[in-house]
Amino acid sequence: MKKEKSIISHIWLILASILCLIPFIVVVSVSLTDEATLNEFGYSIFPKTFSLDAYKYIFLDPEPIIRSYGVTIASTVVGTVLAVLVMSFLAYPLSRQDFKFKSVVSFYVFFTMLFSGGLVPSYMLITQYLYLKDNFWVLVLPGLVTPFHVILFRTFFQQLPGELFDAAKIDGCSDVRMIFQVVLPLSKPVFATVALLGALTRWNDWYTCLLYINDENLVTLQYQLQRIMKNVELIKTQMSNMPMQMMNVDVPTESVRMALAVVVSGPMILVFPFFQKYFAKGLTVGSVKG
Repeated sequence: MKKEKSIISHIWLILASILCLIPFIVVVSVSLTDEATLNEFGYSIFPKTFSLDAYKYIFLDPEPIIRSYGVTIASTVVGTVLAVLVMSFLAYPLSRQDFKFKSVVSFYVFFTMLFSGGLVPSYMLITQYLYLKDNFWVLVLPGLVTPFHVILFRTFFQQLPGELFDAAKIDGCSDVRMIFQVVLPLSKPVFATVALLGALTRWNDWYTCLLYINDENLVTLQYQLQRIMKNVELIKTQMSNMPMQMMNVDVPTESVRMALAVVVSGPMILVFPFFQKYFAKGLTVGSVKG
């Protein structure tokens, strides 16, 4: 009886997994379909007329795309590593009972979740005081501390056995050494969770580039692809105003949109399986007792 229930559960899970994959399969299929076929038949799981026109349009000039990939990967990796270090260093003393400024600092962290500094003050701070406009570090520094991630770290650290810290202190272990040699090995789930959430945020960020970057060598992938999509829509709009005899060319609008989604999400989909076993545990523990 238990074996039959297990088989049924596995079947349901397999079907649910397939259903979850269908949207992504459709996106890939549309990106590989001819625009005329899309206009006539709509979306389908398998491409009716195979075409690489969308990808050819995106990579018509591959140099900006490759350069944007490099900038995005660099800012994501550097920003994620620095953010994890800074937030873990901030959350560690907040998790200790002997830190006398714990309440004040915790309130300051929580307060920033309720109120924003505003766009104009933030822009003035970054451009006129920190001088980060058209600087690589503007893609890294402004998002180093996220209050929700600090709370995740603090909550996870609070559940570590206090006897370990007492034993480490008796052995003469400093706080910095304790983080790397005691806390970090025991906190892989929360570190992986925060790293993945932070990396996703940085990878998908285009607004920072829009505000602070004019140098083409520092344009991120998301912003670069957004400009490509705007160009496609502009061409489509201009063609709609042309005489009927000149409107026999299909601009790959829908297929380009889906191809952009594939180009953007591909790297993150490849990275996620390596963090998956830690992600659920780290997020659940941090959210239940935060």
